[in-house]
Amino acid sequence: MEATSPLFLTVVLLLAGGTFAGTLFKRMGLGTVLGYLVAGIVLGPVLRLIDAHDGEILHIGELGVVFLLFLIGLELQASRLWALRRQIFGLGLAQVVVSGLALTGAASLALPTWQGAVIVGFGLALSSTAIGLQLLDDAGETNDRHGQTAFSILLFQDLAVVPLLALLPFLAPFATGESPGLADVAVSVGSLVALVLAGRFLLNPVFRLIATAGAREVMLGAALLVVLGSAMAMALAGFSMAMGAFLAGVLLAESSYRHELEANIEPFRGLLLGLFFIAVGLSLDLQVLQEHWLAIVVAIPVLFAVKGLVLYGLCRLFGQGRRDAFKVATLLPQGGEFGFVLFTAAASSLIVSRESASVLIAIVTASMALTPLVAALARRLPQTSEPGEEMEETFEGAGSDVLLIGFSRFGQIVAQVLLSSGTEVTILDSSAERIRNATEFGFRIFFGSGMRLDVLEAAGIRRAKLVCVCTNSREVTDRIVDLIRVEYPNVRLFVRSYDRSHSLSLMARGVDFEIRETVESALVFGGATLDGLGIEDALAERIVEDVRRRDRDRLLVQQAEGIYAGRDMVTTRVVRPEPLVRPKPPKVREPA
Repeated sequence: MEATSPLFLTVVLLLAGGTFAGTLFKRMGLGTVLGYLVAGIVLGPVLRLIDAHDGEILHIGELGVVFLLFLIGLELQASRLWALRRQIFGLGLAQVVVSGLALTGAASLALPTWQGAVIVGFGLALSSTAIGLQLLDDAGETNDRHGQTAFSILLFQDLAVVPLLALLPFLAPFATGESPGLADVAVSVGSLVALVLAGRFLLNPVFRLIATAGAREVMLGAALLVVLGSAMAMALAGFSMAMGAFLAGVLLAESSYRHELEANIEPFRGLLLGLFFIAVGLSLDLQVLQEHWLAIVVAIPVLFAVKGLVLYGLCRLFGQGRRDAFKVATLLPQGGEFGFVLFTAAASSLIVSRESASVLIAIVTASMALTPLVAALARRLPQTSEPGEEMEETFEGAGSDVLLIGFSRFGQIVAQVLLSSGTEVTILDSSAERIRNATEFGFRIFFGSGMRLDVLEAAGIRRAKLVCVCTNSREVTDRIVDLIRVEYPNVRLFVRSYDRSHSLSLMARGVDFEIRETVESALVFGGATLDGLGIEDALAERIVEDVRRRDRDRLLVQQAEGIYAGRDMVTTRVVRPEPLVRPKPPKVREPA
C-alpha cells in the first residue's frame, strides 16, 4: 500500500520523534533543540528505523536555516544592520581569525600536513547558526545585547565560508590551484548587486500587486519564491543560501508587507529547522565514534575550551560585560553546519583523508548536540547573574521609604506612580545601559544587583518601609525574594510575578503583595473592548471587576488546594442566560 511506503513511514517517524522529544525536553527545561537532536540519534544510529546516511533529509532540513535567516533579516532594517558593523566586521573577523589560528595549532599536532591543519582549524572556528539562533529564540534573548553580539559573529562566519571554500584549490596537493577568474568574481558581485536592486525596487511593487488581487495562497507562494529564489541566486554566485535569504529579509525589513511575510514563513521555518536538527542527530556515525572515541572525547573539550576562551576574551575586548561575554562564549563554542561542507570538500581535494573527515564530522555533530545542554547548564551558574557591564557602585544619597529593584518597563511605571505621590524612591538596577538611558530623562538610579547583600545594605534596605521587586526574570526575582526574606524578615515585600504559578510560589514565600505583570493590563484591555462593542460603562466596569474578583479568589483557592483547584471560577464559554447588555447610543457627529 502507498500509505506504508518507506517515504511515508519516514515522515511519520520524524514527526512522531520530533513531537515527543521536543515536548519532553522543553518540559524538562533543556529546550527543543536538544530534544530534536536526541530524537534523530535514537531514530537513526540507535534503533536504525531511518537510514542514518540519507543525506536528503539533512539537505531539506537546511532550508530551515535559510528561512530562519530570512526572518532575522526581516527584523533588521538596513540602518540597524549598519549599526552592528563594528561587531560584524570587527568582533566577527577577530573571532574567526583568532579561533582559526588557535585551532590550527591544535590540529597540527594530530595531522601530518599544515594544509590539513589550516582547513580543520578554520573549519572548526565556524559555529552553528541554526543552534545558536534557535537557542536565543527559545530563551527570548535574540534582541538582548549578547544575542545581537552572537548574531553578528554568526553572520560574519557565514560570510567567511566563501573565502574558505575558495582556498581549497590552493591547499590541495594534487590540484591545479587555479583561482577563480575575473569573470567568476564579476558574476558574484553582479548577482549581489542585482539582488539588492531587485529587493529595493521590484519586491514591494510585486507584493502590492499580489495583495490587491486578494489571493492569500498566491501571497504565500510569493513569499516562498522570494526566500528560495534569493537563496538559490546567492548559492549560484558562490555565497551561502542562508546569506541570500538574509539579504532578502533585510531588503524587505521596511516593507509594509513585512508582517504578512513573517506570518507566512514562520510555520515552514519551525518545521524545517526541527527537521534539520533531527537530521544532524541522524548523521551521527556511531561506528566512527566507537573506533575513534578517544580522539573525539579529547577534541570536543579542546574545541569548547579554545573557542569559549577566545569568544569571552574578544567580547570583553570589544566592550561587552562579563555576563554577556560569558553567554556568548557558552552559546557558540561548537562546530557548525558549514563544517560538513568544508570537510567533505577537503576530503575530495585530498587535503585530509576520508577517515579524518568522518572523525571531524562526528566531532562537529557531537559538539552541536552537546551545546544546548551546555547552554542550559551555563544559565544556572551564578556568573550569568552578574551585571552585564561594569559601572562604579556608588550609593551616596541612597536610602528612602521605598527601595525599588529593577527599572525595566514595569518598574518605570511603578516609579512614576510613587514619585508622582511625593514618595522618595531609591531605584536599583544592574543594567548599565538602562541606567544611562534613564539618566537622560532625569531619573536617579543606583547601579548594583539586588542579589547581593552588600548592595542591598548600601542601598539603604534597613531604612526602607517597603521593597518593590520589579525584575523581569523569574529566577532573579526568586533569588532576591529569598535573600531578603532570610536577611530582612521584617521588610514588607511587593513583588512583580511572571505568571500564575510564580504568584503561587511567591505567596508561599510570604510576600506581602504580588501581581502578575499582565493581569491588570489585560483587564483594562478587555474593558476597552467591551466599550468598543457599545456596552454601557457601568456594566462593563462590573464585568471587569467580577473577573478580577474571581481571578483573585481562585488564586487563594489554588494556594490552599493546588494549581488545578478553582476551575469553576473560570469563564470558558458564553454565560447563559446572557447578561443584559444595553448598547450605548451611537455618537452623533456634529456638523462642521
